[in-house]
Amino acid sequence: MALQAVGIIAEYNPFHNGHAYQVAQAKQATGADVVVAAMSGNWVQRGEPALMDKWQRAQAAIAGGVDLVVELPAATAVQPADLFASGGVNLLATLGCRWLVFGSEHPEMDYGQLMAHLPNDSATFKRFDQTYASLFQGYLREQTGITLNAANDILGFFYALANYRQGNPLKLLALARKDSQHNESTIAAASNFASATSIRSATISGDWDAVATVVPATTLAILKDAQLTSWDDFWSYLRYQLVSGDVADLRQMYQITEGVEYRLKRAALSSATFGDFMHAVKTKRYTYTRLQRQAVYLLGQVKPTEMNPQPQYLRVLGYSAAGQQYLHQIKKQVNLPLISRADRDWQHGPGELDNRLGALRTLITGIPQDYGRIPVK
Repeated sequence: MALQAVGIIAEYNPFHNGHAYQVAQAKQATGADVVVAAMSGNWVQRGEPALMDKWQRAQAAIAGGVDLVVELPAATAVQPADLFASGGVNLLATLGCRWLVFGSEHPEMDYGQLMAHLPNDSATFKRFDQTYASLFQGYLREQTGITLNAANDILGFFYALANYRQGNPLKLLALARKDSQHNESTIAAASNFASATSIRSATISGDWDAVATVVPATTLAILKDAQLTSWDDFWSYLRYQLVSGDVADLRQMYQITEGVEYRLKRAALSSATFGDFMHAVKTKRYTYTRLQRQAVYLLGQVKPTEMNPQPQYLRVLGYSAAGQQYLHQIKKQVNLPLISRADRDWQHGPGELDNRLGALRTLITGIPQDYGRIPVK
């Protein structure tokens, strides 16, 4: 009998008790045999280096109940929400998943009603000074009475939009977030659940007693042993590029538009830290997340031609016994190359961008990220 799969689009930065709860609920609610996670690699959607590398995060996810972890390539992972969602949905559909499960502040949200009221003219979807999501909030509220203002509800909208535009290959299931909100900055004393934001903050400050209450044992052990990274580790490399680079070269990079390269270059000269740099370049026009993504593109010398958000391959990072069985079941049906071991052809071909961004992490940690690495089991 064929195995059925439920998919999750995730960063697991880091994998915590809320994620483990979501994985268990996803199986219970759908009856799926395996949970497949499309997980961001070494750089995440908000334009930040992941706290732990992709292999460590895959290991924590497999220990936490995920059966198959496949990398969400950087060209998808480090994108605005609409492109992030589109690439994630495409990847899970390509892997044969039947459902997409995601966390939501309001799981009762009628995404079908939202899709029924999408504007027909593409001009409404254009991004100007506001983020893509905010352009729709007023329009959709007028059309449907539904308000989108919570982070996971907005991301859920883009999952539904991507699924709708791709012919509804996945059944969508929103699950209520457990206790903590998306960007809560501190770990509550009496709870076993906390946001990834608060866990990263407690980890960096070394508050291991607090972290231990809200993450599985495997995650805690990896966090304590790993060389963790933040933008501070990469600031000197980015600063050098900005100070020494010609503005004509800077504007050749992805999404470096509207003259922002001049502002970034000036700020780099006077900013001792990445935090100072962000404070110096922040305006109402540019959100921190947009600026951080631009910083990734500049650090990685990312060209527009490299940022196709639709996955070109399926990079396997880890699997359980059931996940390995599911891979064997689908390997002849998927229409993208399944990569279990990165070779030279992958490095210099479709995987060049991920290999390059992984090498930046290796500069800091000394741990190779791609060539020769095999899935976590």
